[in-house]
Amino acid sequence: MLQKRSVHMAAVILTVCFLIFSACATKTVLDDTDRFGGLDEKMSGSLTAAEQAQALLPEKRIKVGFVQVGHESDWRIAATKSCMDAFAPEQGYELYFVDADNDPKVQVAAVRNFIREQADYIVIDPIVTTGWTAVLKEAYYAHIPVIILDRTIDCKERYYAAWFGSDFVREGELAGQWLQNYLNRMGRGNEQIRIVTINGTLGASAQIGRTEGFARYLERNGNWNLLAQDCGDFTESGGRQVMEEYLKRYPDIDVVVCQNDNEAFGACAAMDDAGVSYGTDGDVIVISFDATRAGLKAVLEGKIHADFECNPLSPPYAAEAIRKLEAGEELIRKNYYLPEKCFTADEDPMTLMIDFEAEKMVTVTEELLEEREY
Repeated sequence: MLQKRSVHMAAVILTVCFLIFSACATKTVLDDTDRFGGLDEKMSGSLTAAEQAQALLPEKRIKVGFVQVGHESDWRIAATKSCMDAFAPEQGYELYFVDADNDPKVQVAAVRNFIREQADYIVIDPIVTTGWTAVLKEAYYAHIPVIILDRTIDCKERYYAAWFGSDFVREGELAGQWLQNYLNRMGRGNEQIRIVTINGTLGASAQIGRTEGFARYLERNGNWNLLAQDCGDFTESGGRQVMEEYLKRYPDIDVVVCQNDNEAFGACAAMDDAGVSYGTDGDVIVISFDATRAGLKAVLEGKIHADFECNPLSPPYAAEAIRKLEAGEELIRKNYYLPEKCFTADEDPMTLMIDFEAEKMVTVTEELLEEREY
């Protein structure tokens, strides 16, 4: 419960009352204030007894309710760790964390519970885009600001304070443009290219955006043939299962597009079992998203050709937004894209161009992996 420290607070308040009333009889400061955290000697000398007593009260922490998607991937685990660090007690927060285990109903129920418990702020990393309007209205009219991370939602902007995440459509476009340029570089620009896609959780904005962005390059390249696309739920087991079915149905596959690293690991395992060669020295081109450390290690090893970053470190941005709101400041805008990069196994990385914005790809090295945060 959010009121879990009420007994401790009552004890401290009694101590404060004692000090305030005793101020009429003495101006000295209690010698044992260190057991409450202590006061700076210079500061205590300039404060009245009542002010000193007020200073001894525990610092009010900001109560944040955070509802996470789950723990389905390396990316998600990195995002959760970032959340724990950003909203740690030493940062001035009291965090109430819910892992929804990929169940949208659990997410909505958790938000309603945060509203009932009168959290100061609610942070949501939504599983799917739909089904949020009603509960966000409840938070809005309860005067509890809501911050959305990672995936987007279908809801009027007035009902949330800010969103921090990725441009998923652009990620898909970057992957499509990379494949187009790579095939041209390999002298295969006019060949018939057979493609399969392993989608993420259906209805998630990451799945929707990456599919839409890549589809724009499918339309531009008439020689690209999308054989199939199926859902791997952003998991390694899902990616493996889908790829096993693809390999049974399609004897010749040129490209597999995996919508996150864990799906790519599963797809690679399925190809290993089937004796299908892939990677920079193989027959099947592997494209992935997320660019976790494990994913980039696979790029360095030549298993994955290109990996497009989806930054999981959005919680610190949410914490900064909360600090601004607490200070009475207005946020500049509603929606913020996080900084992200594109990674390749090529020693001569290409430069991509989307909407007149250049993106110089980064060659993965051992040094880069050592410095990687996630």
